[in-house]
Amino acid sequence: MQLNWQAENVLRAVRGQSLHVQDWQAHGLSIDSRSVQKGDLFIAIKGPSLDGHDYVHHAFENGAVAAIVSQQPSQVPPDVPLIHVDDTLTALQDLGRVNRARTGAKIIAVTGSVGKTSCKEQLRLMLGAINDTYANEGSLNNHWGVPLSLARMPADTKYGIFELGMNHKDELAPLSRDVQPAIALITNVEAVHLEFFNSVEEIADAKAEIFLGMNPDGIAVLNHDSPHYARLIAAARTQGLKKTLSFGHSSKCDARIQALEPDEAGTNVEAIILGQKVSYRVGAAGVHLAINALGTLLACAALGVDLEICSKALSSYRTPERRGTRQTITSTDGGSLTLIDETFNASPIANHAALNVLGQASVHAAGRRIAILGDMLELGEKSPEMHAGLAQTLEENKIDVVHCCGEMMTHLYHALPPDMRGTLAPNSTELAQKAAATLHAGDVVMVKGSKGSHMEIIVEEIKKLGTSARHKAAS
Repeated sequence: MQLNWQAENVLRAVRGQSLHVQDWQAHGLSIDSRSVQKGDLFIAIKGPSLDGHDYVHHAFENGAVAAIVSQQPSQVPPDVPLIHVDDTLTALQDLGRVNRARTGAKIIAVTGSVGKTSCKEQLRLMLGAINDTYANEGSLNNHWGVPLSLARMPADTKYGIFELGMNHKDELAPLSRDVQPAIALITNVEAVHLEFFNSVEEIADAKAEIFLGMNPDGIAVLNHDSPHYARLIAAARTQGLKKTLSFGHSSKCDARIQALEPDEAGTNVEAIILGQKVSYRVGAAGVHLAINALGTLLACAALGVDLEICSKALSSYRTPERRGTRQTITSTDGGSLTLIDETFNASPIANHAALNVLGQASVHAAGRRIAILGDMLELGEKSPEMHAGLAQTLEENKIDVVHCCGEMMTHLYHALPPDMRGTLAPNSTELAQKAAATLHAGDVVMVKGSKGSHMEIIVEEIKKLGTSARHKAAS
């Protein structure tokens, strides 16, 4: 598959004015001059802190064939190909819509409070084993990431997978209308981003906006185990969707779990999916990932593809970076510890799931299970209660030591039994060296917190304890 944007098609799509007309074609698009490759079209987006127009010259230095701008950039040669528009974000969105219209791809859109990226990557693996498949990279799931991803999708794509994110109401609707999914998968609805909502029910309603971009023949795939399942079903029907499918543990589900066998490296599952017996293994630790996989397999079944091929492909799934990535840190004296990097983000439901994984981890000799936790952000007035509520999960999983940083994590620290308390610090920078200094051979340590807690600082400090080798989980 190859992307091909010709100059005249871009000009028509964005309704812009061509400056220094040249006959060019782009095989890629970028809004970050650092990631520009030879042959890319660069779109100069104005962000909250940076303006892409200040980096147009870098984009051309890195090989861009043209740039879309809303003002004349500085430091660029006088004859470089530019397309002038009133608003570059609108131009990017127009490119996405036009590109969506010229592909016949069957598209699955994924949203939910947690698990979006893991489900997207599972679908990429499974459908990629069937035919040409495209998915948005990383977490390009917002008002600029989704149109950028749409604009990058090759015209001959057979299956497209798009992760759609939100933290306010009215954000998903325009994304879904641009993506126009045939299938919408909602992983779950949880107390995430409560700072911007009055209730979890409001979050469910915001997630249901994904249905607004679907036609009546579209299919909603929903988590039957969610307490908000009925609310989502009602929203789908209100939108006119004729078909909904459910996954979970109930015998009423279209896809249901029959048996689960978790181990430290993954989970073996026996399931019934639309009446078909399916055995699969998720090659990453965590029962929550196996439940997510049930939803992704059901979405594949809704497309009518071969589930045996999909289930085999699923066994090669590994967690994306910073979402449970495991590394072995080996010191110069030959001792080693295991580091579980969960620093991409955090929420109550995600923290409970990650702590369950830590609790299943094997420790040897004098090794300990250690959690290093930073604040979970955007939880609103219930934040203190939700942080303190992690104490029970930590105790149930027999975590030996808990280090905490951040204002909200103070509530967890004081809710812990004294013998579990490690170091309490105001931020990750101050905790990093102190926590790392307490680790020794045999420990299994998990680091987790919201993006704004910058827990990656602690991960980097732990890596300094020795040489790092990517942990290879058994399949």
